[in-house]
Amino acid sequence: MQKDIRDLLRDYKEQNIELSANHSSKFEGLLQQEMHQYKPKKKNYKWLSIAASVVLLVSLAIRFYPLNTTKEDPKTTPKEISLGSISPEFQTIETYYTNSINLEISQLELTEENKEMVDGYLFKIAELTKEYKSLTKELNTKGVNDSTIDALIRNLQLRLQLLQRLKKQIQQLKNLNTNQNETQII
Repeated sequence: MQKDIRDLLRDYKEQNIELSANHSSKFEGLLQQEMHQYKPKKKNYKWLSIAASVVLLVSLAIRFYPLNTTKEDPKTTPKEISLGSISPEFQTIETYYTNSINLEISQLELTEENKEMVDGYLFKIAELTKEYKSLTKELNTKGVNDSTIDALIRNLQLRLQLLQRLKKQIQQLKNLNTNQNETQII
C-alpha cells in the first residue's frame, strides 16, 4: 500500500487555484447569515407551573382548615389542670424534675458503642412521658386527688432515676473501654 500512495504522489501536480478578490467578504457574509439566523424563542411557562402549585396549596389549605374558628371567651374556657397549677409547691416540684430530666438528657454522650442502650432507655422514658400525659388528662377529668398527684410525682422521679442510671452505665462502659484499651497497649 505504501508504494501505491507513492506512485500517486509522484504524478500529482499542485493546482494553482486562486481565490477571488471578494472571497473573504463572501465568506464573512455567509458566516454572519448562518450565525445570526433568527430562531424563534421558546416561551417559558415555568412561572405558570409555580402559580398553579401555589393555587393548589392555597385551595388545599382552605379545604382542610377547620371551619369552627370562633373565638372563645377565656373566662368561660375551662383551664387545664396540671401538677404545677394545683399549688406553688407542686409547681416547684414539677419544674425541678422537668429541668433535671432535660439537663440529664442534654448531658448524654451518644456514641456507637452505647447507642442501642441509650435508645432503649429513651424509649422507656418516652413511654413514661405518655403515661404522664394520660395521668394529667385523668387529673382534668376526675379532678384533683392524692393518688393521681402521687402517680404524677412518681412518674417524674422514675424518669429522672432512669436517666441517672443510664448516665452511670454509660460511664461504666466508658471506663471499661478505657481499661481494655490500656491493657491492649501494655
